[in-house]
Amino acid sequence: MTAAPPPLDDRLLEAARAADPRAAVAAVLKEGYDAARARAERKLEAGMNGRDVARLYAAAADEMLIALWAVATETLWPVSPVESERLALVAVGGYGRRVLAPYSDLDLLFLRPGKATPRGEKVVEFVLYVLWDLGAKVGPSARSVDECLTLAKTDMTVRTTLLEARFLAGDEGLAELMIRRFRDMVEKSDPRPFIAAKLEERDLRHEKAGAIRYKVEPNVKDGKGGLRDLNSLFWIARSLAPDSRLGATVMDELFTARERRTSDEAFDFLWRVRIHMHLIAGRAEEKLTFDLQPEVARRMGWRGRGDEPAVERFMRRYFLVARDVGALTRAMSAKLEARHQKTASGLSRLMSPFRPNRRRLDVPGLSIDQGRLSVDGPEVFQADPVKLLTLFVQADKHDLDLHPDAYSAVTRSLSLVTPKLRRDPAATRAFLDILAHGQRPYRTLTLMNETGLLGRFLPEWGRIVGQTQFNMYHAYTVDEHTLQAIGVINDIARGKLKADHPMASEIVHLIDDMEALMLGMLLHDVGKGGERGQLEDGAIAARRACERLGVDPRRIELVVWLVRSHLALSDYAQKRDVSDPATVRAFAELVGDPERLRMLLVLTVADIRAVGPGVWNGWKGQLMRTLYNQVAALFRGEDVAREDPLGDHPALVARAREAGAAAEAQPTPAVEGLPVQTTQISIAAADRPGLFADLAQTMAALGADIVDARVATSEGIVLDVFRVQDGAGLPYGQAEPRRLKTLLEALERAARGEGRIGKAPEPAANARKAAFEVRPVVMIDHHASEAATVVEVSGADRPGLLAALSRVFSDQGLNIRSAHVASFGERAVDSFYVVDRKGRKIGSEAVAQDLRDALEAVLDSRAPAPAGRKVVAARASARDVSELGRRARKPVSSKTEAR
Repeated sequence: MTAAPPPLDDRLLEAARAADPRAAVAAVLKEGYDAARARAERKLEAGMNGRDVARLYAAAADEMLIALWAVATETLWPVSPVESERLALVAVGGYGRRVLAPYSDLDLLFLRPGKATPRGEKVVEFVLYVLWDLGAKVGPSARSVDECLTLAKTDMTVRTTLLEARFLAGDEGLAELMIRRFRDMVEKSDPRPFIAAKLEERDLRHEKAGAIRYKVEPNVKDGKGGLRDLNSLFWIARSLAPDSRLGATVMDELFTARERRTSDEAFDFLWRVRIHMHLIAGRAEEKLTFDLQPEVARRMGWRGRGDEPAVERFMRRYFLVARDVGALTRAMSAKLEARHQKTASGLSRLMSPFRPNRRRLDVPGLSIDQGRLSVDGPEVFQADPVKLLTLFVQADKHDLDLHPDAYSAVTRSLSLVTPKLRRDPAATRAFLDILAHGQRPYRTLTLMNETGLLGRFLPEWGRIVGQTQFNMYHAYTVDEHTLQAIGVINDIARGKLKADHPMASEIVHLIDDMEALMLGMLLHDVGKGGERGQLEDGAIAARRACERLGVDPRRIELVVWLVRSHLALSDYAQKRDVSDPATVRAFAELVGDPERLRMLLVLTVADIRAVGPGVWNGWKGQLMRTLYNQVAALFRGEDVAREDPLGDHPALVARAREAGAAAEAQPTPAVEGLPVQTTQISIAAADRPGLFADLAQTMAALGADIVDARVATSEGIVLDVFRVQDGAGLPYGQAEPRRLKTLLEALERAARGEGRIGKAPEPAANARKAAFEVRPVVMIDHHASEAATVVEVSGADRPGLLAALSRVFSDQGLNIRSAHVASFGERAVDSFYVVDRKGRKIGSEAVAQDLRDALEAVLDSRAPAPAGRKVVAARASARDVSELGRRARKPVSSKTEAR
């Protein structure tokens, strides 16, 4: 039987007497520290709430530091009776609050009575070196009592850390002296500069981490609606009552019982998320990235429901918590204002005394208070619930933010939103005025959304609040994306985006029914996650919402059509050959009339722009403008005919006829005020089997990323036009012109069938991409084109994918007439117009099946994860890549989805 190890004190005493005391002490402490942290992790896995687990991690650090301090000050450098040798170890910052994540910094203050002494410096040095040997991250400071107080008067960061100062070890009297004097100083100080500094700091933090609360990869610690926002509330409360533990005296006064409960639940949830993130990443990771989300969701017990995967349900909960944190911030602002702790401009400008400034409005019960719209109290809404909507009409009319009192009154009055109010003509008129005729609908609807009123008034909207799409294409939650899209339409209508979208800026004023357009935009994504598919479920929900709002039947049909067809323009423009008359006629038949065409263009521009930064570009604009113009011409009675396929490059074709192959490159012109970030490369050569695949593979081997490709053939000569970028998403060759020259020479050799073609570089390990399980989809359509079979493929994007897919067509005895390349985050969606060697469509189902199998084999791969990093993949939310086939006038002949 193994004997029990000696007590920790004895083992540390022995370690302190070793030849290398630092290493020996670190080894003993590590054993106990790791065991205590492991116990905390087990408690987390067993379901303990987040803050209690964070306290266990802090307690583990306490135990380790107290033991370490004892070794340093009692064994190695014993305590001296000299006054100047007094020394205390104080926990500050988050650690002082007794909460830690697994890899959080240990914020420590080495406190002395006056100037540093040799003994004190040795103690500090030894403690820090041992902590670093243990792998701990330390945020150290060494100061005297007077230095702490002097700095805290002017440096608000130092004041913040000292608000949570807690004695750990050493001279307790010295630590308590500093803490008492500091609290006395804070209590006698004007709190307004500190509060202003905290809110300015918050704004800067949000700007750095992402000012929008609903970004799909949020920063749990520093982002909007994260832990730091909650901490800021407590810091402000503590500054108003420094002797109260965690500012409880002030918090109890400022928060209702329900708000305090919401605060506790938010703290618990965010702490659990943060601790799991640290443990999964093995470091202090604060950003909830795609590769972390599925595993955090699994560890926290989330399960999929219907078509909604666990990771999306978990992230929706996260964003609802973030919204609650925002509401708590506003609630506290309201109470502080009541205490006369704020200025007219609000908490963020808390620099001058409070001065009453209230002006009544024509609407009874509403007023302008300190430059913001306020309400006399919740009783105003109880007497007339329609005023819940009227409040926001007035906010938009007068271009005002809501006063925190009004915000709180709305949140406390949501039970008044009954079926009767949802059908009240006055309420629905107010809502439509905000949506379609407001000055700043994005801001006003965002306020309604954050109070919870928008989701209560429009239940179809309520189901997408906080909803995420687990893919790399969409940067925001569904509700935030939609609100931004509404803002984009408003900006287009007001001429703010004329430089970017001159066509849309003209067309929007030709639209007869802006209310229908805005309703279509508001409701376009309410079907996401539905069992029947996004478009069909969205159309059903839109009809239900419009009928409840009292919209007339003709307008309802238009809104429903917009919701059902909102992907059509983008799909046809990016996935089909817009120079093919069959494409133009099919799209015109789908649209039906010029008014719908105008609406669809404006809606599509706004929809794509609101997906995320950099998603919209001039090349997409050019494709949509081309298709729009051709369909508009068809509606005017003009004929649509295919132009000479080689007409745009007569000189290049002539050179090819003489030399066998020729290539040229030119920058793609800017479109609609936006630079098209591609280089256009044209290659003319004698046609032969496998030519397109050879060209695509040559480009992949030399690092040229193909974003679009077109093929034209006439009299045995083929013209291939590619638009390409470099690895940074810039026009290929712009940064290094010699690379472009090398590529052109290699393409000419490949076109002539000369030289060895290299392979595309292996994709770099990418934890974010490895987190997505992208299901391959292959669709074969014999009816989309009169002259070719259209093959649409979708799968995980990677370098060289187009070349690999092209090689399959060559191996199957098929020629590519045109290729259309698009990417949506981690997913590539490529369409090919193909014919057999005799120039005919695919005529055999057996050939089609072989082609499907071969293409799926190419698509069925995933980006590798970094070495040593376990990444749990989750199903990515597809941008419904099969909708085009379902909307086709004739059914597709064959389609398969890999299971």
